[in-house]
Amino acid sequence: MDVRQLRYFVSIVDFGSLGKAAEKLFVAQPSLSQQMARLEEELGVSLLLRSNHGVTPTAKGDALYRHARTVLRQMEQLKQEVTKGAGAESGTVAIGLPTTMASVLAVPLLERIQDRYPGIRVQFFETMSGYLNELMVNGRLDLGILFRESDTPGITAMPVLDETLYLFGDPGGDISPRSTTCPLTKLSGIPMVAPGVSNGLRLLLERTFLSGKVDLNIVADIDSLPSLLLIAHSGRACTVLPGSAVAQWDQSRLPKMRKIVDPIIRRPASICWPNGVPIHSATIAVRDTLIELIKEQVMRDTWKGVTLRERKAGTGG
Repeated sequence: MDVRQLRYFVSIVDFGSLGKAAEKLFVAQPSLSQQMARLEEELGVSLLLRSNHGVTPTAKGDALYRHARTVLRQMEQLKQEVTKGAGAESGTVAIGLPTTMASVLAVPLLERIQDRYPGIRVQFFETMSGYLNELMVNGRLDLGILFRESDTPGITAMPVLDETLYLFGDPGGDISPRSTTCPLTKLSGIPMVAPGVSNGLRLLLERTFLSGKVDLNIVADIDSLPSLLLIAHSGRACTVLPGSAVAQWDQSRLPKMRKIVDPIIRRPASICWPNGVPIHSATIAVRDTLIELIKEQVMRDTWKGVTLRERKAGTGG
């Protein structure tokens, strides 16, 4: 096993495809396949599962991926410190952002990192929140925003904000078209669309409606933010989302937005990272930049319905 094989293996897992990885690495696909076959033979285990849908790691492959990323990161850091000194942050930082927040944070984060830390290459993963937790557990992410407020095995959480949830669409009934709020009880039986049952937002809605003894009428499971908003705009059903989901949308294309009250529904969000290995200096730089950007967006009032958490002393890397 050598560093080149580890780099090839990590690229295949990242891209989920031998062809895409070969193209990125400027290596012929048959040669890449041979390298992986030799690696599997040397280790005596199967590392990759190949199917019509792409390539995914086996359980043993997941373990190798986590260790391989650590080794490659250390090699990058070693090279940087030898050539440019210990104070220059460099390397790849994989960041997971929930779909609702990506439009608010991804572009300004990339711009600021490029301006301040030219040696850092950011890799964004944008998806629904449930999958981000899986990516982090499997070692695919260095940082991510997850909807939680406490540590879990293998993951450290730094609470940064609480998001208020809003109703999008027209629930009808006696809710005035001019009203900016909607009591939870007025949503009993109203047709709703929401992310699938494993999504954290869906679970929060189910708990809130159940505790308030309000009938939650989900007519479709939709794991697509644009589709949720388009359906709410069409009048077919309503949906519940945070303000970040529409921060960059054209206001003329948005459905009516009302704050849910009695009770107000909030969910905590934390910047999280794996705690199984020491946090890399480049990851710390990106994390601190992300915290800075979140504060700026909230202070400018471009991120509606967000309350910042106070950062406790001693929560650095």
